[in-house]
Amino acid sequence: MSAVRVPSLVAPGAPTVPRVQPSAWQRTVRRFRRNPLSVLGLCIIVFFVAVALLAPLLAHPIERNPYMIPHQGYASDPRPPGPGHPLGTTEEQFDLYYGAVWGARSAFVVALTVVGAGIAVALTLGSLSGYYGGWIDEVVMRVTDIFLAFPGLILAVVIVAVLGQSARNAMIAIAVVAWPTYTRLLRAEFLRVRDMEYVQAARAMGVRDVFIIIRHVIPNTIYPIIILASLDMGGIVINFAALSFLGLGAPPGYADWGQLISLSHNWILGTAGDPFQYWYTLLVPGVAIFLFVLGWNLLGDAFQDIFDPRQRGSV
Repeated sequence: MSAVRVPSLVAPGAPTVPRVQPSAWQRTVRRFRRNPLSVLGLCIIVFFVAVALLAPLLAHPIERNPYMIPHQGYASDPRPPGPGHPLGTTEEQFDLYYGAVWGARSAFVVALTVVGAGIAVALTLGSLSGYYGGWIDEVVMRVTDIFLAFPGLILAVVIVAVLGQSARNAMIAIAVVAWPTYTRLLRAEFLRVRDMEYVQAARAMGVRDVFIIIRHVIPNTIYPIIILASLDMGGIVINFAALSFLGLGAPPGYADWGQLISLSHNWILGTAGDPFQYWYTLLVPGVAIFLFVLGWNLLGDAFQDIFDPRQRGSV
């Protein structure tokens, strides 16, 4: 029995349309959208970005320094949510709504400043240590080991106690704690990349070391730093809030979520008859910190999946 030949639907000699391969951006978007938690993290961060940018409209400042929370009177007991204070007040009548809104801007200022300082130090010391090695690597690594030997929060407390209480000094203290981790990670990536063929080829052609580092090495080693920075944004805000809660960070009345919790710590247990009487004093800043940290952790996991070289070829 002879086989039946199925006629081809493509005319002889017709050009074959090549399959359009998705671009790197399209593959990134697809990988990002496949993880619902990553989308949730992005939505949370976009919400906080909008609140921070629109802070002057959402909570109009009346003080010369917009980060100082306005207050009416000095009564010790907090007031529940009501007209004029939609989220209530803390002790000494600091408005929780104003503090929560401008606290979002404070969180981004602190996190971006500390991350930027840590990456800048890492790009300088980590590049020199990982690219040249030798005594430079030995000195840089021993210094980082000294800083990493101390518990991060304890070292930050000591630095702020020496420099004095202020939001600026608290950011300096957290940056001093953060830079060794970035430096060690970037140094490890430089050790992996510096002996690759394209780097050796650039050296053989007589390209200057500075150009090799900036043009060839850093672009291929920066992705782990981006992932670490995104995961570290929430932790930096937690450390800043901890310093404020201990009375070593932002001054009283400053629009910082940790400062709001510090102003509410006397009322966490409520009263003898109603332990939840002052629930709003802790819930408002606590939920803000929780969502901010959760959003960056989910977004950091998404960046880890996107920038993972083993997944770049998949769609």
